[in-house]
Amino acid sequence: MPTRRLLLLHLLAVAGAAVPADGRRLLPWDDAGAVLRLPSEAAAAAAAAGCEMTYGFLPCTDTAVGNMFLILAYGFLMFKAATYLSAGSELLLQILGPGIVGGLFLPILGALPDAMLILVSGLSGSKEVAQSQVLIGMGLLAGSTVMLLTLLWGSCVVVGKCDLLENSTATDSRDTKGFSLFGSGVSTDVQTSYAARIMAISVLPFIIVQIPKIFRLHSGHRLTVLLGLIVAALLVLAYCLYQIFQPWIQRRRLEYARLKHVMSGVLRHAQMHVFGRLLDEDGSPNISVIEKLFHKIDQDNDGKLERGELQAFIIGVKFEDIDLDSNVAADQVMADFDTSQNYAIEKEEFVNGILRWLEEAKRSVSSSGAYSKKFLQDFHTRTRDEHNLLLGKDDEDDEGIEYPTWTCFKAISLLLLGTAMAAAFADPLVDAVHNFSNATSIPSFFISFIAMPLATNSSEAVSAIIFASRKKQRTLSLTFSEVYGGVTMNNTLCLAVFLALVYTRGLTWDFSSEVLIIFLVCTIMGLFTSFRTNFPLWTCFIAYLLYPLSLIMVYVLDFKFGWS
Repeated sequence: MPTRRLLLLHLLAVAGAAVPADGRRLLPWDDAGAVLRLPSEAAAAAAAAGCEMTYGFLPCTDTAVGNMFLILAYGFLMFKAATYLSAGSELLLQILGPGIVGGLFLPILGALPDAMLILVSGLSGSKEVAQSQVLIGMGLLAGSTVMLLTLLWGSCVVVGKCDLLENSTATDSRDTKGFSLFGSGVSTDVQTSYAARIMAISVLPFIIVQIPKIFRLHSGHRLTVLLGLIVAALLVLAYCLYQIFQPWIQRRRLEYARLKHVMSGVLRHAQMHVFGRLLDEDGSPNISVIEKLFHKIDQDNDGKLERGELQAFIIGVKFEDIDLDSNVAADQVMADFDTSQNYAIEKEEFVNGILRWLEEAKRSVSSSGAYSKKFLQDFHTRTRDEHNLLLGKDDEDDEGIEYPTWTCFKAISLLLLGTAMAAAFADPLVDAVHNFSNATSIPSFFISFIAMPLATNSSEAVSAIIFASRKKQRTLSLTFSEVYGGVTMNNTLCLAVFLALVYTRGLTWDFSSEVLIIFLVCTIMGLFTSFRTNFPLWTCFIAYLLYPLSLIMVYVLDFKFGWS
């Protein structure tokens, strides 16, 4: 017993020495990592120091460095949640096909992480705490919208730029003018401008809730919040129905799926009928075999492939039971390979095109980038299933998805995991942002405006930039359409969640400067992209400049003119 008492006194002395002089023991470990606390002891210590541990066991701190670490940790977990939701949505689309799934569920699932963060920002705590924390939700809403229309939009123009013709139309896959502000740029189709107009219309609920501020009314604030909520919910429904019955984006995906099916058929045929493998044992491309394929197609041996030679080769490719027009397929391959635009494919263009196809095939079947010898067969099976599903064929007409039960289980598991992670870590992320704001005296709006969209939108942003880098009008049209669609869901679904929170908890709507920057950015970019389809490189600077200008405007209006 005396030995145990001495040991206990020694431990107490060490613990007391580990506590700083100011008494701030907020994390369950000290700065040197010397003392570990039980969850109950850590929670008691945190409460005594004015820091409440989320769920009673997650760490918290009132220091700037500690909260920065927590923001990065929880932000990464929210990023993974968004990634799982995206992967699960794609698998669900493979199983059920477009239509209701592609038009209704996928846009909602894409906006789920943002909506979850907005919800928890004002759901917990007293009304006063909710009023202070709900600014984080508004910062996320504004930051996500502004980031998509400025930084991401401008980056897609830069990576997707091609040479502009005299009529300002971009030439697919031809980028010889470098960073010429007027000589290079991107082009989209007309349907993309329709998506931009829908995005511009989606700011209507913001205007409605600002009516009392605009006309300086002393009453009617709750009524306009409720009216804005109803309008936002109706716009969500209308947008989803539009996606179902007028699926412009899904039609572009069908066109791209057809090209991918041609790619898989050609590569598979070449692997089976050309002497040698297209890839070596280590996964590196076999250039000599690709050149043999070129000479096999080049029947007149003139060193270039004309459209007739290409079509003759495609007719010989077995596409199984897929009804594929050889004329359309030849046109697609010519458009994808003929970067010089001389209506013929030289050997170098052919080799570069096949290499690009091989990389895309490997990336499609393996998210980890690992090389598998049967990846061409996997790519062929996947593209065939995708093509059939987009055409609306059922299992009676084709073989269907291989292992549909496992694919369905995987899709549901990813969706449930992503949803659970978004729900679990949204609250501690909001708390970390709020505590970091208190520790640094930086307004929480600016922190959430800059940092939180990176956690919830970075996965989609990287995918959009990679897709835009193909430098094709059809892929750029799909990229920009999805950017506009993401903003539309922010302005409708996420705003509806925010307004429902404000209305049910009786919070004060006092976000005039934040609403103003959303309205201005959406209106400027909406009008700018609604009535034109060609965007020279200089237009990216308009988008880039709107981002810092938005932050400056909020700061000036709130802290110089007292709008907050």
